[in-house]
Amino acid sequence: MAGDRPGYELEAQIGHLLRRAHQRATSLFLASMQEHQLTPTQWAALVKLSDEGALSQNHLGRLTAMDPATIQGVIRRLAARNLICRAEDQNDRRRAVLRLTDQGRALVDQLFATAAGVSRETLSPLSAEEQTIFLKLLRRLA
Repeated sequence: MAGDRPGYELEAQIGHLLRRAHQRATSLFLASMQEHQLTPTQWAALVKLSDEGALSQNHLGRLTAMDPATIQGVIRRLAARNLICRAEDQNDRRRAVLRLTDQGRALVDQLFATAAGVSRETLSPLSAEEQTIFLKLLRRLA
């Protein structure tokens, strides 16, 4: 019973609140990207490849905070949709690098505004000042 746990309320716990905020952000993202059938992890991979140009799968996984199994699945799905391609690394022939295809680059360019809108909508319950503080604190936690 709750009386046996003085001071502990699930709804006040950081993990619970972060999970609920994440669910809100993911729901808004999926609704906005529904037409393009992109998940948040796929979008993160596409954006990082857009930012960096060419990356190994391992490096891309580290930059997007995905474990090896997750990044492998993301890469497989994006490659199947011809949004990214693998090429031999010119500096190390044992390694493959990932790049956006022309189709992938066009999709990323097309969806930047939509993705920014998801962030705005996710943060919309907060004032502009609260958004700045919240994001600053969240970066410290992450």
